Amino acid sequence: MTTQFQRRRLLQAGLSLSGLLMLSPMSAQAAGRMRVGVTLHPYYSYVTNIVGDKADVVPLIPAGFNPHAYEPRAEDIQRIGSLDVVVLNGVGHDDFADRMIAASSKPKLPLIEANAQVPLLAAVGAAGRGKDTSGQVVNPHTFLSVAASIAQVNTIARELGKLDPANAETYRANARAYTQRLRKLRADALAQLTKAPGASLRVATIHGAYDYLLREFGLEVTAVVEPAHGIDPSPAQLKATIDMLRNLDVKVIFSEVDFPSTYVDTIRRETGVRLYALTHISYGEYTKDKFEKDTAHNLATVVRAIQEAGA
Repeated sequence: MTTQFQRRRLLQAGLSLSGLLMLSPMSAQAAGRMRVGVTLHPYYSYVTNIVGDKADVVPLIPAGFNPHAYEPRAEDIQRIGSLDVVVLNGVGHDDFADRMIAASSKPKLPLIEANAQVPLLAAVGAAGRGKDTSGQVVNPHTFLSVAASIAQVNTIARELGKLDPANAETYRANARAYTQRLRKLRADALAQLTKAPGASLRVATIHGAYDYLLREFGLEVTAVVEPAHGIDPSPAQLKATIDMLRNLDVKVIFSEVDFPSTYVDTIRRETGVRLYALTHISYGEYTKDKFEKDTAHNLATVVRAIQEAGA
């Protein structure tokens, strides 16, 4: 089976000479400020912090839409024609972008695969919708991890510098400053824990997005409740999940702030687990500091869950 990465490489390999000239690093400079498209909220924050005032950052889809269920609109596809490059998650979380770009006036638009240097985790439960270059089903929510986000910021800065050499050093410097702030966020959170969580602390998640984040605290996801994002389990599935949580002695469940589930109270009542809400960082307004604010919330929530479970 041809993977997503392979399809893009074949498309790029098939560019004509005129297309190559059109996509040269000087093209963005000749037209003025580079316009960088992004598919998800974390990438808006990454890129805005990287480019500063040297380029414009343009979301492919408007604020308020759920990227898991987004269907491209004509005006959103038309907007792609004004872009010089698009930054993609590329491993399953923004598949809508492929359809949009293919239908746009720039079907051979340059793409930056943010996850090119990120070690990908296999999907837990129904978490993954993406595939890596080997065809393995992977968890695409890399942006929820500080470590994986730092790797993506560095990749994006490097690739933008190739397209816009005049500002390459600014992009690198901005990326260094930004990743230093992200490292401090994680270090401050970990410093609040006097010891690592014990192996007996078993956690589950409502949606299979949080493996990357929880592994930074030494936690493994034991179970995922939803059969797919935004789809409530059937009564039979819910009963099976409750039985499994009891049998596995799960202590903590992480739910979602942005997409609350109606059945969560039932799980808490039947199992006695502690419930904590994390954010998926993929909903709301696009802002420069959204990723830092939401990540700070997630880190603090996981720290509190570990502390209270230990108590």
